[in-house]
Amino acid sequence: MTKERAIPTSRFSRFAKLGSMAGKVAGNMLVSGAKGALKGESWNNKNLLLQPKNIEHLAKQLAHLRGAAMKLGQLLSMDAGDLLSPELAKLLAMLRADANPMPHKQLIGVLKTQWGDNWIDTLSHIELRSFAAASIGQVHHAVTEQGNKLAVKIQYPGIAQSVQSDVDNVMTLLTLSRLLPKDLDIKPLVAEAKKQLLAEADYQLEGSYLQRFGSLLANEPRYIVPALYEQYSTKQILAMEYVEAQPIEELDSLTQAQRDHIASDFISLFFHELFDFKLMQTDPNFANFQYQIASERIVLLDFGATREVPDKLSDGYRALLSAASNNDRQSAFSAAVAIGYFQDDIVDSYKNNVLDLFMLACEPLRSEQAYDFGSSDLAMRLKNAGMAMSTDAQQWHTPPVDALFIHRKLAGLYLIAAKLQAKVNVKQLFQVYR
Repeated sequence: MTKERAIPTSRFSRFAKLGSMAGKVAGNMLVSGAKGALKGESWNNKNLLLQPKNIEHLAKQLAHLRGAAMKLGQLLSMDAGDLLSPELAKLLAMLRADANPMPHKQLIGVLKTQWGDNWIDTLSHIELRSFAAASIGQVHHAVTEQGNKLAVKIQYPGIAQSVQSDVDNVMTLLTLSRLLPKDLDIKPLVAEAKKQLLAEADYQLEGSYLQRFGSLLANEPRYIVPALYEQYSTKQILAMEYVEAQPIEELDSLTQAQRDHIASDFISLFFHELFDFKLMQTDPNFANFQYQIASERIVLLDFGATREVPDKLSDGYRALLSAASNNDRQSAFSAAVAIGYFQDDIVDSYKNNVLDLFMLACEPLRSEQAYDFGSSDLAMRLKNAGMAMSTDAQQWHTPPVDALFIHRKLAGLYLIAAKLQAKVNVKQLFQVYR
C-alpha cells in the first residue's frame, strides 16, 4: 500500500521544504566530510554532495512538491539525455517515479473547492483511494448516476499557484549543487518548464485536447480515446470515460505478430501527429497508453503534454527524416538549420556530431526490412555517442524547445517498441510522407 503524504500548498511551506532539505543534505556532507578527514581524505564538495543518501533525499523531497521538479526533470532528460551526469540522471529517474497520494482530508478539500460543499452528491460513487498517479495529480474510479464508469483525475493542490517559484527554487538547488553542466544554457528550458506546467495544470485545456484527439481519431479503428465528461470537469478535475485495458508493460505473452502490430500503430500515430494533425501528445510515458487485447486497440489516456506543431516545424522534420532515410547528410543539415537547430556560434565539430546522432536515430528509417527493435543495440550506440559529446564543453547546446518534445516522443516510442520486442517496417510507414 502506497503511503499517503500531504502536499505543501503555500509558497512559504513549499520553500520551507526546500530549506529543510538543503539543511539535511548539508548535515550529511559535514558528517561524511569529517569522517573522511579522520581517514586523511581531502574535502571534496561535489563528491560529498553526490552521496547516494543525499541523491535519494533530494529526490524524495522534490517529488513531495510534485509538478515543478518532475516537469523540469522531464525537460532536462529529453534535452541532455545521456549527456547528464550519472548522479543527476539517477535523481531525475527517481523524480519520474510514482508519487505518494494525498491524504483523504486534503483530497476532500480539493473536491469541495471544485465541486462545492455537496461534492458527495455529484456522482453516484467515487473511490477515495486512487488507482493511478499522474505527474501533478492522481486518478480515482467513479460511477455516474446513470451507471457509467469514470476515471477522475484530481490535481494536487497548490500546483498552479506555485509553478514560477517552484521551478526557480529547483533550478537554484540544481545550480548550487553543481548537478548541471555549467556550459548548458538552461534558460529556455526553465521558461518552457513554467509554461508547460501551467498548461498541464489547466485540466479544462487538457479536456479540449482529449476531445480534439477523439475527433481526429474517430474513424480510426486502431485507437481508443476516452470520452470527456465535461459536466464533472473543472480546471483541477478531469473526468473521462473509464476504459478497461492492459498496461503496455504487460503484453509479453502476445504473439510476435501482435506485438509488431502494436508498435507499428504507435509509430504510425506519431507520423499522423507530426505531419497530418500537427498536434502531438508529447509524453511517451508507458503509463499514458494501454492496450485492449480483445479489440486490438491502443488506448490513449493522457493529453496534458499536448502541443501544437507549427507548419514550419512539421515541414522541417519531413525534410530531415526524408534526408536521413536516404543517408543524405547535406540535406539533413539543411533541414536541421531550417528547424533552427544550429546557431551561428556553433563549431563545425558539434554540427557534425549532432548530424551523426540524427543519422543514427533514423537508422530504422533506412532498413529495407522490418527493424528489430528488440535485438537492436541502437539505444546503447546513441548513449555512447552522446557521452562522447559530453566530454567537450562546446558540445553543450540547447536545441529549439519544440524540437525537444518531438525527440522525446520518438525516443519514447522506440523504448516501447524495444519493450515489446517488436519488428516494425518504419521505412514503409514513413513512405507516404516523403
